[in-house]
Amino acid sequence: MSAMVPFRRVLLAAAAMTVCLIGGARAEDSSPWLSDSHSAVRLLAGSRSGSVLLGGIAIQLEPGWKTYWRAPGDSGVPPRFDFSKSENVEAVTILWPAPTRFADGAGGTSLGYKKQVVLPLRIVAKNAEKPVTLRATVSYAVCEKLCVPVEASPELAFVSVASTQDATLSAALDTVPVPANVGDPHPVTVRDVKRDGQSVIVDVTTPDFTVVDLFVEGPTPEWSLPVPKPVEPSPPGVKRFEFALEGLPPGVKPDGAALKLTLVGAERSYEYNVNLE
Repeated sequence: MSAMVPFRRVLLAAAAMTVCLIGGARAEDSSPWLSDSHSAVRLLAGSRSGSVLLGGIAIQLEPGWKTYWRAPGDSGVPPRFDFSKSENVEAVTILWPAPTRFADGAGGTSLGYKKQVVLPLRIVAKNAEKPVTLRATVSYAVCEKLCVPVEASPELAFVSVASTQDATLSAALDTVPVPANVGDPHPVTVRDVKRDGQSVIVDVTTPDFTVVDLFVEGPTPEWSLPVPKPVEPSPPGVKRFEFALEGLPPGVKPDGAALKLTLVGAERSYEYNVNLE
């Protein structure tokens, strides 16, 4: 996620070059929508400049349907992506927008997206001078009362000097949590993380009436920690969350574990890497 700043430089540089395309032919900057009965998916291409490119996976959902974040919560299926059939692509990194929580219909909480989401992609080309074609196999689930598996295989060439999708991709980047440290002087920030036996308490500094949420991930996908719950009442100016140290892989102890906290605020979201005592 530290590569977000270079992406924005690419977007600004590309915008300055738009005049070069006036009167010229425009390439397609998005693939066709591939639809199933409840959702649709397509690829977006950002401006072509250098060996690091910005792209995106756009997912549209029917009203009432949802799909899942990389850590789906108490239930759900995280999306899976395969870019191995792409041409002139060294690596693809998915940048995840901050999720929201919703009831999973079985008394638990799931994490993900409703209506629509754009997942930004950081794409590294093998050769900056050669064409890049991204081919993705996207496997995900869409859920209302029941979940339906979906698989789509969009593909898209990255050729535009100044893409029509730059503004959409820049807006998507703004929804991705930025790296932060505990105690950073943001208006909304994680102030303290402490362990209390088999529970972890996280204090978030937040102005009164500011809505915030908190999610936690373990060091590997095999960890399935519960979704943090707000603690009421909380101290003045603080929103307190708590989660139990449950859902660990068999035989694993939490001592010293590296956890990832995602703090979702109304204006900005942050990501914290912390180690349990």
